[in-house]
Amino acid sequence: MRELPPYAHLLQLRSERREDGSVLFVMPFHDDVVGRPDYLHGGAIAGLLEFAAYSTLLERVGDERLAMKPITVTVDYMLGGRDRDTFACATVERLGTRIANVEAFAWQKDRATPIASARMNFLLER
Repeated sequence: MRELPPYAHLLQLRSERREDGSVLFVMPFHDDVVGRPDYLHGGAIAGLLEFAAYSTLLERVGDERLAMKPITVTVDYMLGGRDRDTFACATVERLGTRIANVEAFAWQKDRATPIASARMNFLLER
């Protein structure tokens, strides 16, 4: 996996390879991701979901020279993120020659109870 950009460092993101081969992103709770007291900022959650989506798509495509430009990004917030680690992973739902559709989920205590999800459509320029 390639080096993460500065915004990922601000969020203190780290990635872990899971047993099934997928990548799990972890964002710890810290001062830079606080929205209202004891809750995550929505932008930090969206950033986590975006990094999970981009990284998963890049790994699936396997070509770092490929330009992946977002066409649409839809984030659904389901629960307020609390003062604990937040996890995210993504799945490539469709990979065509010019368009890719990726879905990402973020959760805290239980993966079955997501706090947010994102659907991203990318234009692929080879």
